[in-house]
Amino acid sequence: MNSYKKFVPCIYLFNEKAVAGFKDDTVVSEDPVALAKFYGDNNADELIVFDLSTDDISHEAALDKIKNICNQAQIPVTGAGNVKRMEDIKKLLYAGCAKAALNYSKEDNVELTKEVSLKFGRDKIVACIAEASEIEAGEGMLSEFVGEIVLIKEKTIKQAIEVAKVPLVVTLPEVSLDKIIELLSCMSVVGVTGPAINANAKQLNDIKDLCADNGVGVKTFEPAIKWKELTTNFDGLVPVVVQDYKSREVLMVAYMNEDAYLHTLKSGRMTYYSRSRKQQWIKGETSGHFQYVKELTADCDKDTILARVSQVGAACHTGSRSCFFNEIVKKEYDPSNPLMVFEEVLGVIKDRKVHPKEGSYTNYLFDKGIDKILKKLGEEATEIVIAAKNPNANEIKYEIADFLYHMMVLMVEKGVSWEEIIEELDKR
Repeated sequence: MNSYKKFVPCIYLFNEKAVAGFKDDTVVSEDPVALAKFYGDNNADELIVFDLSTDDISHEAALDKIKNICNQAQIPVTGAGNVKRMEDIKKLLYAGCAKAALNYSKEDNVELTKEVSLKFGRDKIVACIAEASEIEAGEGMLSEFVGEIVLIKEKTIKQAIEVAKVPLVVTLPEVSLDKIIELLSCMSVVGVTGPAINANAKQLNDIKDLCADNGVGVKTFEPAIKWKELTTNFDGLVPVVVQDYKSREVLMVAYMNEDAYLHTLKSGRMTYYSRSRKQQWIKGETSGHFQYVKELTADCDKDTILARVSQVGAACHTGSRSCFFNEIVKKEYDPSNPLMVFEEVLGVIKDRKVHPKEGSYTNYLFDKGIDKILKKLGEEATEIVIAAKNPNANEIKYEIADFLYHMMVLMVEKGVSWEEIIEELDKR
């Protein structure tokens, strides 16, 4: 069991808005995606989203909202609510949730536990439990097929520890540092959630510091290399090369002093020292283009830091994605990068849809509509099958390229990105 304890805010999603609770539809945020991002910005460790929708149409809208939350939150999301069958678990996981929850107040969900656990993996399955009777009803399932339990009511903690022997996240209705420390000191309790965490999200860093001071291990950026171990330049600064954590694109170069280094570690957002203004600055504080830390690495001499980040918007003050766009000299070379080629082709197709070009085959497909696009996609898939029977491998390459082009037309028509496809493949 992980020794680090976690703080887990929750969002109660109703009619695509965040409301106050299960039985309180007072709107606390018109924009649940922004609220999720706020929790991530303030160093929450995970997030639970409860879908409280009451019909199929609202549920589908909630799934779309959960997908956006997963994309923006910067922290793992557990999806909960409206789970009745395996397909519902699959939809939550495919929407980007790290875990999906079964409501154990529903008897059918208890029976579903083994099936979904074997299909998706125990570590992706959470049981939400409110009453002690639900623990007893699920006793045979919880210890074997559930990775974590979220206790909706703290009063069930004793029974859960005795019966389930599964990591517990406990809901707190109101904050009490003594209560938090008491709970998190219990080996079976891996985290706290609920209204108390929501209400004190801005103070999470301070609460974590107090927990650490009281011997409770919490998730923070604890550096393997202290500032004094780094080699600074004559100004007492260390240069930082900033790179997109997915594409590996170099975005910018900046400098840190000790305060900026420590603030970056504590906040999880890249913070620098401005040599021109002689002051510390958080990247994105005025523009909203924050950089969220994924990894910090020092070079062999420990005099330069490589920061891999999740970049929001543009890294450059000019509005460019990267600061490196002024070409000095260039030799001819093959820059082939499969993902970049796919992105570039998809970009051309997107542009054709927005800015039609006379005589364009892509615009012909868009004009004819979805049925024509699907017909062509089916034809190209058949051509791949036929080409695969040919001993000449070149033919199948041509047909796969044709198929991928038509598939990208479909992706643009349906608003699907390569990033979403790759994330989906990565999950599998």
